[in-house]
Amino acid sequence: MNIRTSYEDISPYITKDGSSIKELMHPEVHGNSAQSLAEATVPAGNTTILHRHEITEEIYHILSGSGVLSLDGKMIDVKEGDSVCILPGTTHKIKNTGQKDLRILCCCSPAYSHDDTEILD
Repeated sequence: MNIRTSYEDISPYITKDGSSIKELMHPEVHGNSAQSLAEATVPAGNTTILHRHEITEEIYHILSGSGVLSLDGKMIDVKEGDSVCILPGTTHKIKNTGQKDLRILCCCSPAYSHDDTEILD
């Protein structure tokens, strides 16, 4: 069975870290089994809340914009086309340092869960 979503049909919501998320594919909504795929948007000048996931590994792929990603306190500049793996237990937040929305493709395995998101700020 193939599962398909359409971007324009997906309504955004705010996650625990404060970013606006469009859940492109998630087991609880779409019926896939082991991972989730979402687009996060961080407006210019904004920063997500410092947090970590105990069991979830995340991959951030920067679709557009630029920012500074904090990983366990280490600052990494990111821009369109960059990808970063965030291992379970790693504290992280991202600041949009550009003039337009920072758009991030977020791949999570296992799938994103509010219960696996520990806010640290």
